[in-house]
Amino acid sequence: MRRIAFILTALMALSATAQTHYEGTIAVGGKAGVSLSRVNFNPTVEQVMLPGMTAGVMFRYIEEKHFGLIGELNVTQRGWKEKFDKSDYQYRHSFTYLELPIMTHIFFGNKRVKGFFNLGPEINVMLGDGIKSNFPYQDAGADEYFINDTRHIEQMAMKINNRLDYGICGGAGMEINLNSKHSLLLEGRFYYGLTDVFPNHKTDIFSSSNSMTVTVTLGYFYRLK
Repeated sequence: MRRIAFILTALMALSATAQTHYEGTIAVGGKAGVSLSRVNFNPTVEQVMLPGMTAGVMFRYIEEKHFGLIGELNVTQRGWKEKFDKSDYQYRHSFTYLELPIMTHIFFGNKRVKGFFNLGPEINVMLGDGIKSNFPYQDAGADEYFINDTRHIEQMAMKINNRLDYGICGGAGMEINLNSKHSLLLEGRFYYGLTDVFPNHKTDIFSSSNSMTVTVTLGYFYRLK
């Protein structure tokens, strides 16, 4: 079902290119912002959103009838941060991804201010990952705190299984045209991964471990055509 959802969303994004009856505009730009992420474990792992950064470059083709296509190449930090009853315990596992979203772009408004929606598939490659902890997480089972707790601890020392991720992203925002060539945009976006980071076979501990990420970015477009 996850693969079917990904394929259907990809077809929706690519459908914007099917209408070629109108003269289009082309713009390139860049963006940067913050990310908040977690990993959707099943069984559940207690966690809070992990803050990070995101930045990248953008390419946009727009048709006259309020539709277009956006492609991006971003570097984004994801992962999860464990939630503990004791405030002196800290653990976070961060992932750095190279992202390639291709989205349908739907916009409305006037020449000065526009609102927009973006939706489409996204493919990601994990460039690296890192763990920050103030306790020996590799041997957490020997810690008295974890012995007396029913929480899962296996994920703390578990090795990454999938470094290639794909999913669905969607966002909404506002664009302000400074003049005929330059514009600024603010966007909030949600990404739902369809690939599990850790093994998900019947004999494995977690049946799912997919990423969920919210990003808020400020971007700039320069119109080429």
